[in-house]
Amino acid sequence: MIIAGICLLLWFSPGIADEKKVSAIPERVVLNITETPFSSQAVTWRTRISSASPRAEILPVLDLLNPEKKPKIFPALSSTVVVDDKDKIFQHSIIFNELLPDMIYAYRVGDDQSWSEWNQFRTASEKPAPFTFLYFGDIQKDIFSMCSQVFRAAFQKEPDARFWLFTGDMVDNGLDDREWDEFFSALSFIPRTIPLVLVPGNHEYPGWQTIVPGAPRTISHLWRPQFTFPENGPKGLEEIVYSFNYQGVCFIILNGVENLPEQVAWLENVLSKNQQPWTVVAMHHPIYSVIDRRNSTELQDVFVPLFDRFSVDLVLQGHHHSYARTKKLKNNSPVSDKEKGTVYVITNSGPKYYPASNRYDHLMDKTMTHGVWFQSIRIENNTLQYTAYNMIKEVVDTVVIKNK
Repeated sequence: MIIAGICLLLWFSPGIADEKKVSAIPERVVLNITETPFSSQAVTWRTRISSASPRAEILPVLDLLNPEKKPKIFPALSSTVVVDDKDKIFQHSIIFNELLPDMIYAYRVGDDQSWSEWNQFRTASEKPAPFTFLYFGDIQKDIFSMCSQVFRAAFQKEPDARFWLFTGDMVDNGLDDREWDEFFSALSFIPRTIPLVLVPGNHEYPGWQTIVPGAPRTISHLWRPQFTFPENGPKGLEEIVYSFNYQGVCFIILNGVENLPEQVAWLENVLSKNQQPWTVVAMHHPIYSVIDRRNSTELQDVFVPLFDRFSVDLVLQGHHHSYARTKKLKNNSPVSDKEKGTVYVITNSGPKYYPASNRYDHLMDKTMTHGVWFQSIRIENNTLQYTAYNMIKEVVDTVVIKNK
């Protein structure tokens, strides 16, 4: 019996298993939003070895157990990426297209050697319809050990959220694949079934602290291979700056690190053509700084006139490792509830804290320091309900915005 037990242990031990088969298992399977989330869905994954035929299979989830229904096959685009200056991994991506709106699909990724499990996602409705999404600030430190509990609390609170939006600094060093591994490990299965919308922060840029002012800045070489975001931004900023419409909301992702003039021109064009009832902007660097040592008004100068002119409803931000929510603003001043204006929010979702200053107290409705939060935002008809929670799912802030 002892010998038989040892044999079984060796048989099932990952260390004894065939290395080629183990490394062919799809890792970091991640859904990302597309420009047309009512008819398409992006997914990326990686393997430790190359594959002759990496692909994905998809079909409506109710057809999964029907032997007469065969999944549609999508071949993957693949690339080789060097991580941590030494190891080669193989990134794969596909975009499922020609999907039906408001439909739950099952999909899996892999090849003949190894497949992922079957996962589910739901496409958006083609028309305005109620939905909820979650918003997170900087993660950056103690990603797996501490931030995993924030993600679990958020999933427990809003399991039907349509996507999770992060406003940058998901890791401390965007070049360090080990930190990205912590991020995906902390998220666990969630990105396999809920799409991610990510804003690159300064920590996703190599050497951001030592870059000479005016010198070119380039995002980590890991960014584009491991995420598949819309490529409708300014030239050179594809998958870094982008926009998409989701059930009556125009979402615009901006970047405070590089090429602001190009972004301003692009943003004006997007806003001028926007026909959605609601407009939400997400960016890493705040418009109104609440940190004493950070008082640049450059973003305020270039973006606020456009936000005011085109009546942006909500601007979601990170970077300052504190919490701040403004009153409804226009021309850098509060306006009444009956007037059009923009609410700006800064939040923090990791254990790194900075004290909030009183510089813009006259513009603020709520400020907090030394906390970790996640936010639920629900859009339903002419109402946007914003709610901030702490790690134990207690409500710490809330505001309702009406679309006049």
